[in-house]
Amino acid sequence: MERIRLHNTAFEGLNNVYLLVGDETVLIDAGVSHPEVRTELTEGLAEHGLELADIDRLFLTHWHSDHAGLAGEIQDASGASVHVHKADAPLVSNVRDSFLADSRQQRATFDEWGIPDDSQEELVGVLRRNIELAGSPADVTPFVDGDTFEVNGRTLEAVHLPGHAAGLTAFADADADEAFVGDAILPKYTPNVGGADVRVEAPLAKYVASLVEIVDRDWDRAWPGHRDRIDDPAGRAATILRHHRERTENVVDALDRNGPSTPWEVSANLFGDLESIHILHGPGEAFAHLDHLAADGVAERDGREYVLVESDPDVDALFPDVGIDRVVEFEE
Repeated sequence: MERIRLHNTAFEGLNNVYLLVGDETVLIDAGVSHPEVRTELTEGLAEHGLELADIDRLFLTHWHSDHAGLAGEIQDASGASVHVHKADAPLVSNVRDSFLADSRQQRATFDEWGIPDDSQEELVGVLRRNIELAGSPADVTPFVDGDTFEVNGRTLEAVHLPGHAAGLTAFADADADEAFVGDAILPKYTPNVGGADVRVEAPLAKYVASLVEIVDRDWDRAWPGHRDRIDDPAGRAATILRHHRERTENVVDALDRNGPSTPWEVSANLFGDLESIHILHGPGEAFAHLDHLAADGVAERDGREYVLVESDPDVDALFPDVGIDRVVEFEE
């Protein structure tokens, strides 16, 4: 396995594209659709005596443009098959517009979260500039959780890990005890939940279940979509799980202190002033936690606002105890 590193427009760090060579030339993920990034990919392949036309199959961890943007161009150049979870297939194939291109869904969501008009205008401009990074559509081959793929003598299992994206999937090699995990867990930062894919219902609950799945799998190592290898995936997942429990406590404190609040108002308590893409991710994250509290009867939604109905909730009871005490540090 070889790693090709590509620049992007996000804060998570360089994108990782993984090259699996043998009887077939296989890629896991592709970078954003941008001329400089395409050049980086072609130069990275050339270091291994390959070019875009040599790619036989492309596996995508999820639909976000920094992972799937070049899929259509790769397929056009090589005829490669493009594999993506069925939940994300309509976005990669352009059968359905993503949130980036759906202005009506954008405005409805921004209003629901209570984002002020001036911040909405700033965010719409950011999203509009990012549309081209999604690239051209690809003819995709959907898969589902548990499907397996034979790749150059390796068996890769699709492990569906929704939360950050509806179709986010890791590709696990049981023999090597490792997995290519996309943005399910990252070595720095916590993957955004709620704002990164507004299609996901009960986003925090789904992401918590995905983190538990990673803990249970207990792979020796994970290859993430950004930055470097994670040598303790279960510990990292447990750390992120604890982080979300602590964030839920902060949301409860904000509701208790301030009374009925919108996701935007709660996000101000969590993150302070927001700009650029964080205008989406901040209230999206707050919404995910408020939605989690409402589902468990700790809070109620009243229009755009959420109201705390249990003054001293047992937040620990809202999250599973995975029995891992080690902490893998992260930055935000």
